[in-house]
Amino acid sequence: MKRIEHQNCHGLFVIGLCSLVFMGGCAIGPNYQRPAVDAPGSFRFAASPSTNSFGDLPWWEVFKDPILLELITTAVTNNYDLRRAIARVEQARNLAVAARAPLFPQVGYGGNVGRGRNALFNTPAGLNGATESYAAANLNAVWEIDFWGRIRRLSEAARAEYLATDEARRAVTTALVSDVASAYFQLLQFDEELAIQQAATNAYTSSLRLFQDRLNNGVASKLETDRAAAALANAASIIPRLELSIATTENQLSVLLGRNPGPIARNSLTNQVLVTPDIPAGLPSELLRRRPDVLASEQLLIAANANIGASLADFFPRIGMTTFIGKVSPELSAFTAGSANMWNVGASLAGPVFQGGQLRAQYRGSKAKFDEARAAYEQSILTSFQEVSDALIARQKLGEARLYNEQAAVALGSSVELATQRYVGGRSSYYEVLQAQQELYPTQRAQVQAQVGELIAIIQLYKALGGGWQPAPGKNERLLE
Repeated sequence: MKRIEHQNCHGLFVIGLCSLVFMGGCAIGPNYQRPAVDAPGSFRFAASPSTNSFGDLPWWEVFKDPILLELITTAVTNNYDLRRAIARVEQARNLAVAARAPLFPQVGYGGNVGRGRNALFNTPAGLNGATESYAAANLNAVWEIDFWGRIRRLSEAARAEYLATDEARRAVTTALVSDVASAYFQLLQFDEELAIQQAATNAYTSSLRLFQDRLNNGVASKLETDRAAAALANAASIIPRLELSIATTENQLSVLLGRNPGPIARNSLTNQVLVTPDIPAGLPSELLRRRPDVLASEQLLIAANANIGASLADFFPRIGMTTFIGKVSPELSAFTAGSANMWNVGASLAGPVFQGGQLRAQYRGSKAKFDEARAAYEQSILTSFQEVSDALIARQKLGEARLYNEQAAVALGSSVELATQRYVGGRSSYYEVLQAQQELYPTQRAQVQAQVGELIAIIQLYKALGGGWQPAPGKNERLLE
């Protein structure tokens, strides 16, 4: 008997060894191949082709304002959207680990103890209807041999989904850095516009006071006084709107920083340094390996491809092994005595015969899911090229507009001085002064808006190029722990 048991154990060892060999084979289903991409040689509106890219820089080298750097640091630490993204990464990581677990034997234990009549029918006492006590304990193992690679494909899909979630977290981080910087510069813009509008209000107040004095002295007409009063009211009406924009932008920044709405410490717009015109965009082919949304789309495509193999493996039988070893005793007092007297080793084979078209529908559905993921991946690439091109042309044209606005503001400032001098010298009416002022202050505000628009265009270009927090080298290639 011992010889037979030894031969059985030897046979099980051979079966287990063959199973390991089969598990090392190729899984059925298509292996992933990256779709061909028609990437242009250079971005549209790029100054000149270059291999280095503005997006390769970390954000702390792009933004020079120390207050802005502090705000960004606070945001990436406290922002709740980023915390949610990090939590989703952790969820996906554990789901990937769980998907790989069936590759290994699932070991468990069980046991029971009780007392009753006819509880053990396989003993003489049970047949006689005697009241007996009994106990049993066992250690069991179940192992599905991944002959067709179904489990490996599911594990591959789960791992790709985990990596896609991690890339989505990077996309949230990059968007957060961009949003904080954009809101900060908009806040500086509103501050500067408010200062300009307050200066305009003071100037119109002086004009109105002058006209009223002249009207009282019978020198000016009521038409002049009403025009001056209207100019003052129009200028003053813009101030509360700017103050509203400042308050709401401060609230927006506070939420991005993960704290209650409140005032935001900031610098002035005059201290901001524009980036030099020759910002390198890099090569479009490199963008596909840098932008987190494109990388996330590709990982989802890899997951969809792996699910095709998993659904295809469902057409084939599943092969498994089960075993348990334990002890059973009709007497509680004798349970711990002697050696184990209960064991079993078995193999199972189960496969589909008729499922009402379910397996075929699942397989076709997985292929359609792959087609959807491929279309999303290719669309994300086109979108990335568009966003880079839009940001490049926006920075170029807003920079040109800023220069023209600066020239207009300088000329109008000079015209206000000349008109004032002519009025004081009695060579013209105050209408010339009023008209020059009404052209000057809106132009100054337009100059500020163009300056901030150019800064925000640079931020959008940095975001479109996939700038932000870059992953550590080899991060996506590491194995799950």
